[in-house]
Amino acid sequence: MANVTAAMVKELRDTTGAGMLDCKKALVESDGDIEAAIDWLRQKGLSKAAKKSSRVAAEGLVSFATDGAKGAVIELNSETDFVSRNETFQKVVGDIAGLSLQAGGDIDTLLGMDYPGTGRNVGDEVTHQVATIGENMNLRRTAMLEVSDGVVTGYMHNAVTPSMGKIAVLVALESAGDKAKLEGLAKQIAMHVAATNPASTSVDDLDPALLEREKNVLTEQARESGKPDNIIEKMIVGRIQKYYEEVVLTEQVFVIDGENRVKDVIASLGKEIGADVALKGFIRFELGDGIEKEEGDFAAEVAAAVSGS
Repeated sequence: MANVTAAMVKELRDTTGAGMLDCKKALVESDGDIEAAIDWLRQKGLSKAAKKSSRVAAEGLVSFATDGAKGAVIELNSETDFVSRNETFQKVVGDIAGLSLQAGGDIDTLLGMDYPGTGRNVGDEVTHQVATIGENMNLRRTAMLEVSDGVVTGYMHNAVTPSMGKIAVLVALESAGDKAKLEGLAKQIAMHVAATNPASTSVDDLDPALLEREKNVLTEQARESGKPDNIIEKMIVGRIQKYYEEVVLTEQVFVIDGENRVKDVIASLGKEIGADVALKGFIRFELGDGIEKEEGDFAAEVAAAVSGS
């Protein structure tokens, strides 16, 4: 049996909102597996958390660049938020974002590209800036969207400039219709994505593992209610549809109007401009998403400093 620590209980409580005793029991029942404990709490009706939230720990900036029917986004990390406000650092971020339009979403290609005016490649320029600014940096990731005819539009949330900040979103709409109107809707959908963080663009491209996990949780909940199997099957169908409406972009209620589904808003624009409109995809980069850093006990650090240990 895994040793269930107070830190583990606190992490589970922060993630799910469940009570301390319930969290401890869930961890004991799940042999210390946080993800399994979340599912256990949900099966018992003690938590609505769908998944553990990623703890954002890295600093720096995310940035995007667009050019008509294509767009790319990058994340350049630094050790402190102070550096992200440094004009030199911001220029490097902007320059690399511009270059990423030619990298095809491949980080190694981007690192090997010539950095303008230096005789260095991007990877070497980042290393150079580490020595210049005096803080460790890492070009962590890049991604790209492109359509044959249409627009790729970006939105930056918590922006320090229009194209760099804390949450970057790109949205691709494919259509032969009015590009200005496509840009307008793509920008609104990008704002929606920044707010809702969907798991997929459509039902068809939802990760099968996420869907299977949700079905398992819902099935266990239904069984504990004592319902017969034939009733459980019908319940699961309805609840899975509700799940789609929560995590799939096209099925979500559009946050801009609070009434229509995103897929219906897109169809409505198609009728307005007299051309089919297809949502080809989105990219959402949140600064430091998925990176964890050690969080020290400040009081213990002070005590240790005072004692000289």
